[in-house]
Amino acid sequence: MKKLLVFALIALIAVPAFSQIKFGLKGGVSTTSLSMPTVKSVTSGSSTYNVNAITDAKYGFHGGAFLRLTLLGIYLQPELLFSTRTNEYTITNVQSAAQYISKQTFNKIDIPVLLGFKLGPVRLNAGPAASFLINSPKDLIDSPDFKSLYNSMTIGYQAGIGIDILKKLTFDLRYEGSLKKYQNQIENLTGTKVNLDDRPNAFLLSFGIIF
Repeated sequence: MKKLLVFALIALIAVPAFSQIKFGLKGGVSTTSLSMPTVKSVTSGSSTYNVNAITDAKYGFHGGAFLRLTLLGIYLQPELLFSTRTNEYTITNVQSAAQYISKQTFNKIDIPVLLGFKLGPVRLNAGPAASFLINSPKDLIDSPDFKSLYNSMTIGYQAGIGIDILKKLTFDLRYEGSLKKYQNQIENLTGTKVNLDDRPNAFLLSFGIIF
């Protein structure tokens, strides 16, 4: 939180240096996929479960506000967005061979800060993106012997292209990646933690209005 306040203060101080300041609202959809190459095995007492990520893309949405600060053809665009992401895993009880799909929904506040420039009618941009988890997804394994642990804040990046129409409508297509390898963990009754290598990546398509 201290780092966020420092960043916000620096951004406010820098605003007067830009020759053009625009405000907008935006929203859109995203497709997220997971990267978990191996099945994870977690054990507590006589209970053992195998956890495997379903890597097919899942849909989410995002919406919020942005500023576009332009100087000498280069722009800085901080955004404040509410977004959702869904992860799905196949959980197998080794003893009973019972299998089920566990779905976790994450509600987040995303703060990407993109630096960009125009190449003809197309905008190119890239920059860091911070995500703050604002809900507690259910435990991944439906058993009192295990609990799921989540990072409340993660840092990633976004990069993509965009286009503005009539200086009022804006469209963006971006790729989002995570810089943190392990975002989720499973902990058993003895305190042993198993990392899930589920570094997510996503494609985001958004539409906005510039005021």
